[in-house]
Amino acid sequence: MSSILVTGGAGYIGSHVAHELVDDGRQVVILDNLSTGVRENMPDEATFVHGDVGDYELVVRLLAEHDVAAVMHFAGNIVVPESVENPLKYYRNNTAATRELLSACVATGVGQFVFSSTAAVYGMPSAEELPVTEETPTAPINPYGASKLMTEWMLRDVDHAHDFRYVALRYFNVAGADPKGRTGQSTPQATHLIKVCSQTALGMRDELSIFGTDYETRDGTCIRDYIHVTDLARVHILALEALERGEESRVLNCGYGHGYTVREVIDAVKRVSEVDFDVVEAPRRAGDPPELIADSTKLREQFGWQPAHDDLDEIVRTALEWEEQT
Repeated sequence: MSSILVTGGAGYIGSHVAHELVDDGRQVVILDNLSTGVRENMPDEATFVHGDVGDYELVVRLLAEHDVAAVMHFAGNIVVPESVENPLKYYRNNTAATRELLSACVATGVGQFVFSSTAAVYGMPSAEELPVTEETPTAPINPYGASKLMTEWMLRDVDHAHDFRYVALRYFNVAGADPKGRTGQSTPQATHLIKVCSQTALGMRDELSIFGTDYETRDGTCIRDYIHVTDLARVHILALEALERGEESRVLNCGYGHGYTVREVIDAVKRVSEVDFDVVEAPRRAGDPPELIADSTKLREQFGWQPAHDDLDEIVRTALEWEEQT
Protein backbone atom coordinates (compact mmCIF):
# COMPACT_ATOMS: atom_id res chain seq x y z
CA MET A 1 0.00 0.00 0.00
CA SER A 2 1.29 3.46 -0.85
CA SER A 3 1.80 5.97 1.96
CA ILE A 4 0.66 9.48 2.78
CA LEU A 5 3.37 11.85 4.01
CA VAL A 6 2.10 14.22 6.70
CA THR A 7 4.51 17.06 7.39
CA GLY A 8 4.04 18.68 10.79
CA GLY A 9 2.07 15.63 11.89
CA ALA A 10 3.00 16.18 15.54
CA GLY A 11 1.31 19.58 15.53
CA TYR A 12 -2.24 20.59 16.32
CA ILE A 13 -4.06 20.10 13.03
CA GLY A 14 -1.53 17.72 11.51
CA SER A 15 -1.88 15.22 14.35
CA HIS A 16 -5.68 15.25 14.05
CA VAL A 17 -5.43 14.55 10.33
CA ALA A 18 -2.86 11.80 10.96
CA HIS A 19 -5.30 10.08 13.32
CA GLU A 20 -8.11 10.41 10.76
CA LEU A 21 -5.89 8.84 8.09
CA VAL A 22 -4.97 5.93 10.37
CA ASP A 23 -8.65 5.49 11.28
CA ASP A 24 -9.33 5.19 7.55
CA GLY A 25 -6.75 2.42 7.21
CA ARG A 26 -4.05 4.51 5.52
CA GLN A 27 -0.29 4.04 5.76
CA VAL A 28 1.00 7.28 7.30
CA VAL A 29 4.52 8.70 7.46
CA ILE A 30 5.00 11.76 9.65
CA LEU A 31 7.87 14.22 9.17
CA ASP A 32 8.26 16.70 12.03
CA ASN A 33 11.19 18.47 13.68
CA LEU A 34 9.29 18.67 17.00
CA SER A 35 10.07 22.37 17.36
CA THR A 36 6.46 22.92 18.43
CA GLY A 37 4.87 19.51 17.84
CA VAL A 38 4.41 16.83 20.50
CA ARG A 39 5.44 13.29 19.72
CA GLU A 40 2.84 11.77 22.04
CA ASN A 41 0.03 13.39 20.01
CA MET A 42 0.81 11.32 16.92
CA PRO A 43 -0.87 7.98 16.22
CA ASP A 44 1.26 5.00 17.25
CA GLU A 45 0.51 3.31 13.94
CA ALA A 46 2.26 6.06 11.94
CA THR A 47 5.93 5.92 10.96
CA PHE A 48 7.69 8.92 12.50
CA VAL A 49 10.75 10.61 11.02
CA HIS A 50 12.44 13.41 12.93
CA GLY A 51 13.59 16.05 10.45
CA ASP A 52 12.91 19.28 8.59
CA VAL A 53 10.56 19.62 5.65
CA GLY A 54 13.12 21.92 4.02
CA ASP A 55 15.73 19.12 3.95
CA TYR A 56 15.48 18.25 0.26
CA GLU A 57 17.67 15.12 0.38
CA LEU A 58 15.75 13.72 3.36
CA VAL A 59 12.36 14.35 1.76
CA VAL A 60 13.38 12.80 -1.55
CA ARG A 61 14.54 9.71 0.30
CA LEU A 62 11.30 9.49 2.33
CA LEU A 63 9.09 9.87 -0.71
CA ALA A 64 10.91 7.04 -2.48
CA GLU A 65 11.44 4.65 0.44
CA HIS A 66 7.83 4.80 1.62
CA ASP A 67 6.20 4.82 -1.82
CA VAL A 68 4.46 8.11 -0.99
CA ALA A 69 1.46 8.85 -3.21
CA ALA A 70 0.41 12.16 -1.67
CA VAL A 71 1.69 14.84 0.69
CA MET A 72 -0.38 16.65 3.31
CA HIS A 73 1.60 19.70 4.37
CA PHE A 74 1.12 21.25 7.82
CA ALA A 75 4.69 22.03 8.88
CA GLY A 76 5.46 25.70 9.53
CA ASN A 77 5.11 28.57 11.97
CA ILE A 78 1.71 30.09 12.73
CA VAL A 79 2.00 32.85 15.35
CA VAL A 80 0.98 36.14 13.74
CA PRO A 81 2.69 38.56 16.19
CA GLU A 82 5.91 36.57 15.96
CA SER A 83 5.77 36.78 12.16
CA VAL A 84 5.70 40.57 12.42
CA GLU A 85 8.69 40.57 14.78
CA ASN A 86 10.66 37.93 12.88
CA PRO A 87 9.45 37.87 9.27
CA LEU A 88 12.48 36.08 7.86
CA LYS A 89 11.79 33.09 10.11
CA TYR A 90 8.37 32.77 8.49
CA TYR A 91 9.65 33.18 4.94
CA ARG A 92 12.28 30.53 5.66
CA ASN A 93 10.15 27.97 7.51
CA ASN A 94 6.86 28.50 5.66
CA THR A 95 7.80 29.58 2.15
CA ALA A 96 11.40 28.57 1.41
CA ALA A 97 11.04 25.19 3.13
CA THR A 98 7.88 24.47 1.15
CA ARG A 99 9.76 25.29 -2.03
CA GLU A 100 12.20 22.47 -1.19
CA LEU A 101 9.31 20.13 -0.41
CA LEU A 102 7.67 20.88 -3.75
CA SER A 103 10.97 20.36 -5.53
CA ALA A 104 11.23 16.93 -3.92
CA CYS A 105 7.68 16.09 -5.00
CA VAL A 106 8.38 17.06 -8.61
CA ALA A 107 11.68 15.14 -8.62
CA THR A 108 10.03 11.93 -7.39
CA GLY A 109 6.76 12.23 -9.29
CA VAL A 110 4.50 12.78 -6.27
CA GLY A 111 1.67 14.78 -7.83
CA GLN A 112 -1.01 15.02 -5.11
CA PHE A 113 -0.70 17.70 -2.44
CA VAL A 114 -3.01 19.02 0.30
CA PHE A 115 -1.89 22.33 1.78
CA SER A 116 -2.67 23.91 5.13
CA SER A 117 -3.39 27.54 4.24
CA THR A 118 -5.17 30.26 6.18
CA ALA A 119 -7.82 32.96 6.09
CA ALA A 120 -4.96 35.34 6.93
CA VAL A 121 -4.36 35.56 3.17
CA TYR A 122 -7.45 37.81 3.01
CA GLY A 123 -6.07 40.41 5.41
CA MET A 124 -8.81 42.74 6.62
CA PRO A 125 -11.80 42.36 4.30
CA SER A 126 -14.41 45.11 4.44
CA ALA A 127 -17.89 44.57 5.85
CA GLU A 128 -19.20 44.53 2.27
CA GLU A 129 -16.93 41.55 1.49
CA LEU A 130 -18.35 39.35 4.26
CA PRO A 131 -18.76 36.45 4.33
CA VAL A 132 -15.41 35.89 2.62
CA THR A 133 -15.47 33.82 -0.57
CA GLU A 134 -12.52 32.28 -2.38
CA GLU A 135 -12.82 35.16 -4.87
CA THR A 136 -12.38 37.83 -2.20
CA PRO A 137 -9.11 39.67 -2.98
CA THR A 138 -6.08 38.39 -1.10
CA ALA A 139 -4.27 41.13 0.81
CA PRO A 140 -2.36 39.71 3.80
CA ILE A 141 -1.35 42.25 6.44
CA ASN A 142 1.36 40.20 8.17
CA PRO A 143 4.25 37.94 7.12
CA TYR A 144 2.42 34.83 8.29
CA GLY A 145 -0.42 35.42 5.83
CA ALA A 146 2.01 36.50 3.12
CA SER A 147 4.14 33.37 3.57
CA LYS A 148 1.08 31.17 3.12
CA LEU A 149 -0.14 33.09 0.08
CA MET A 150 3.29 32.79 -1.53
CA THR A 151 3.03 29.03 -1.08
CA GLU A 152 -0.38 29.05 -2.78
CA TRP A 153 1.24 30.86 -5.70
CA MET A 154 3.98 28.23 -5.89
CA LEU A 155 1.37 25.46 -5.90
CA ARG A 156 -0.51 27.15 -8.73
CA ASP A 157 2.63 27.50 -10.80
CA VAL A 158 3.84 23.95 -10.15
CA ASP A 159 0.40 22.70 -11.21
CA HIS A 160 0.76 24.57 -14.50
CA ALA A 161 4.27 23.28 -15.17
CA HIS A 162 4.12 19.65 -13.99
CA ASP A 163 1.87 16.63 -13.52
CA PHE A 164 0.79 17.95 -10.16
CA ARG A 165 -2.53 18.79 -8.50
CA TYR A 166 -3.32 20.29 -5.14
CA VAL A 167 -6.03 21.42 -2.74
CA ALA A 168 -5.24 24.50 -0.64
CA LEU A 169 -7.50 24.80 2.40
CA ARG A 170 -7.90 28.25 3.91
CA TYR A 171 -8.66 27.74 7.59
CA PHE A 172 -10.65 30.20 9.63
CA ASN A 173 -10.47 29.82 13.45
CA VAL A 174 -9.70 26.22 14.32
CA ALA A 175 -10.60 25.14 17.84
CA GLY A 176 -11.44 22.19 20.05
CA ALA A 177 -9.73 18.82 20.35
CA ASP A 178 -10.14 15.19 19.33
CA PRO A 179 -13.32 13.91 21.04
CA LYS A 180 -11.47 10.64 21.76
CA GLY A 181 -8.80 12.56 23.68
CA ARG A 182 -5.91 11.40 21.51
CA THR A 183 -4.59 14.83 20.58
CA GLY A 184 -5.32 18.53 20.98
CA GLN A 185 -3.88 22.03 20.93
CA SER A 186 -0.41 21.66 22.49
CA THR A 187 1.43 24.52 20.78
CA PRO A 188 3.61 26.39 23.29
CA GLN A 189 2.42 29.94 23.96
CA ALA A 190 -0.65 29.42 21.79
CA THR A 191 -2.81 32.53 21.34
CA HIS A 192 -6.04 30.80 20.26
CA LEU A 193 -8.95 32.32 22.18
CA ILE A 194 -10.73 29.10 23.16
CA LYS A 195 -7.50 27.50 24.38
CA VAL A 196 -6.57 30.59 26.40
CA CYS A 197 -10.09 30.78 27.85
CA SER A 198 -9.93 27.11 28.79
CA GLN A 199 -6.58 27.53 30.50
CA THR A 200 -7.92 30.53 32.44
CA ALA A 201 -10.97 28.56 33.55
CA LEU A 202 -8.70 25.77 34.78
CA GLY A 203 -6.47 28.15 36.74
CA MET A 204 -3.47 27.90 34.41
CA ARG A 205 -3.68 31.66 33.73
CA ASP A 206 -4.66 34.39 36.18
CA GLU A 207 -6.98 36.27 33.84
CA LEU A 208 -8.14 36.65 30.27
CA SER A 209 -7.75 39.82 28.23
CA ILE A 210 -10.28 41.04 25.67
CA PHE A 211 -8.37 43.03 23.05
CA GLY A 212 -10.79 45.72 21.87
CA THR A 213 -14.35 46.30 23.02
CA ASP A 214 -15.32 49.13 20.67
CA TYR A 215 -15.71 47.32 17.36
CA GLU A 216 -18.87 47.77 15.31
CA THR A 217 -20.18 44.34 16.18
CA ARG A 218 -23.14 43.16 18.23
CA ASP A 219 -21.30 43.47 21.55
CA GLY A 220 -18.22 45.51 20.62
CA THR A 221 -15.81 42.56 20.38
CA CYS A 222 -14.40 40.76 17.36
CA ILE A 223 -16.38 38.03 15.61
CA ARG A 224 -14.71 34.89 14.31
CA ASP A 225 -15.81 31.73 12.51
CA TYR A 226 -14.78 28.82 14.77
CA ILE A 227 -14.48 25.36 13.18
CA HIS A 228 -13.95 22.21 15.22
CA VAL A 229 -10.59 20.64 14.41
CA THR A 230 -12.16 17.21 13.83
CA ASP A 231 -14.50 18.62 11.18
CA LEU A 232 -11.49 20.30 9.59
CA ALA A 233 -9.51 17.06 9.66
CA ARG A 234 -12.31 15.35 7.76
CA VAL A 235 -12.08 18.05 5.07
CA HIS A 236 -8.47 16.99 4.47
CA ILE A 237 -9.55 13.40 3.91
CA LEU A 238 -12.17 14.57 1.41
CA ALA A 239 -9.53 16.69 -0.34
CA LEU A 240 -7.19 13.71 -0.60
CA GLU A 241 -9.96 11.53 -1.99
CA ALA A 242 -10.80 14.18 -4.61
CA LEU A 243 -7.19 14.25 -5.78
CA GLU A 244 -7.11 10.44 -5.89
CA ARG A 245 -10.15 10.55 -8.18
CA GLY A 246 -8.18 12.78 -10.54
CA GLU A 247 -10.10 15.97 -9.80
CA GLU A 248 -8.60 19.37 -10.54
CA SER A 249 -6.71 21.67 -8.21
CA ARG A 250 -8.69 24.10 -6.08
CA VAL A 251 -8.65 26.52 -3.16
CA LEU A 252 -11.38 26.20 -0.53
CA ASN A 253 -12.46 28.10 2.56
CA CYS A 254 -12.86 26.03 5.73
CA GLY A 255 -15.36 27.45 8.20
CA TYR A 256 -18.95 27.06 9.30
CA GLY A 257 -20.25 30.30 7.79
CA HIS A 258 -21.26 31.92 11.05
CA GLY A 259 -19.37 33.42 13.96
CA TYR A 260 -19.22 34.22 17.64
CA THR A 261 -17.95 37.31 19.42
CA VAL A 262 -15.14 37.16 21.95
CA ARG A 263 -17.65 37.76 24.74
CA GLU A 264 -19.87 34.93 23.47
CA VAL A 265 -16.91 32.56 23.50
CA ILE A 266 -16.00 33.63 27.04
CA ASP A 267 -19.60 33.06 28.15
CA ALA A 268 -19.56 29.59 26.59
CA VAL A 269 -16.35 28.63 28.40
CA LYS A 270 -17.74 29.91 31.69
CA ARG A 271 -20.97 28.01 31.08
CA VAL A 272 -19.33 24.71 30.16
CA SER A 273 -16.58 24.88 32.80
CA GLU A 274 -18.87 26.33 35.48
CA VAL A 275 -16.02 28.68 36.42
CA ASP A 276 -16.44 32.47 36.57
CA PHE A 277 -12.84 33.47 35.78
CA ASP A 278 -11.45 37.01 35.66
CA VAL A 279 -11.69 38.96 32.41
CA VAL A 280 -10.02 42.32 31.76
CA GLU A 281 -10.48 44.72 28.86
CA ALA A 282 -7.44 45.79 26.88
CA PRO A 283 -6.80 48.01 23.83
CA ARG A 284 -7.25 46.70 20.32
CA ARG A 285 -4.41 44.71 18.77
CA ALA A 286 -3.07 45.98 15.48
CA GLY A 287 -4.34 44.00 12.51
CA ASP A 288 -7.42 42.42 14.07
CA PRO A 289 -10.36 42.68 11.66
CA PRO A 290 -13.70 43.31 13.39
CA GLU A 291 -15.29 40.28 11.75
CA LEU A 292 -14.07 37.33 9.71
CA ILE A 293 -16.60 34.78 8.49
CA ALA A 294 -16.16 32.11 5.81
CA ASP A 295 -18.39 31.42 2.88
CA SER A 296 -17.90 27.64 2.68
CA THR A 297 -20.41 27.04 -0.11
CA LYS A 298 -17.79 25.59 -2.46
CA LEU A 299 -16.51 23.18 0.19
CA ARG A 300 -19.99 21.91 0.93
CA GLU A 301 -21.02 21.62 -2.72
CA GLN A 302 -17.81 20.21 -4.18
CA PHE A 303 -16.97 17.75 -1.41
CA GLY A 304 -20.43 17.15 0.05
CA TRP A 305 -19.00 18.18 3.42
CA GLN A 306 -21.39 18.25 6.35
CA PRO A 307 -19.87 19.30 9.69
CA ALA A 308 -20.56 17.01 12.63
CA HIS A 309 -19.37 19.28 15.46
CA ASP A 310 -20.90 22.69 14.65
CA ASP A 311 -21.74 23.55 18.25
CA LEU A 312 -19.81 26.10 20.32
CA ASP A 313 -20.37 24.29 23.61
CA GLU A 314 -19.05 21.04 22.12
CA ILE A 315 -15.98 22.81 20.76
CA VAL A 316 -15.36 24.32 24.20
CA ARG A 317 -15.99 21.04 26.02
CA THR A 318 -13.43 19.13 23.96
CA ALA A 319 -10.90 21.95 24.42
CA LEU A 320 -11.44 21.91 28.20
CA GLU A 321 -11.14 18.14 28.37
CA TRP A 322 -7.83 18.27 26.50
CA GLU A 323 -6.41 20.96 28.77
CA GLU A 324 -7.47 18.96 31.84
CA GLN A 325 -5.57 15.87 30.75
CA THR A 326 -2.35 17.61 29.69
